[in-house]
Amino acid sequence: MKHYVIDELRYQDFEKIKAALDERLEASAFEGLYWLELKSDLLTDVQTVHTGCQPFYVAVALESDRLCCELLIRTRQAVKCDCMAYATEAQRNWVIRWADGLFEQLGLIS
Repeated sequence: MKHYVIDELRYQDFEKIKAALDERLEASAFEGLYWLELKSDLLTDVQTVHTGCQPFYVAVALESDRLCCELLIRTRQAVKCDCMAYATEAQRNWVIRWADGLFEQLGLIS
């Protein structure tokens, strides 16, 4: 599995990140797992025509010492579909910018 990982979090940073994710993202049924909705203008041609599978998401997992963004673009409408795929370069860059931006907004990196 491909991921973008920010590790070696301090506990006080974990608490800030958790509060922000609780506020900004949809939580899954699993503790520490969130759904980040992919912007519609980043969809591939296949994802665009699969209207029944939309919206598409990136899984974001928060553990006490790391934030992990999965680079598999998922639909929550099906377990397997042709529209689910690893992130394109544009999608990957968007996920990385989102994660880095979160840390900047929380004052965790400069």
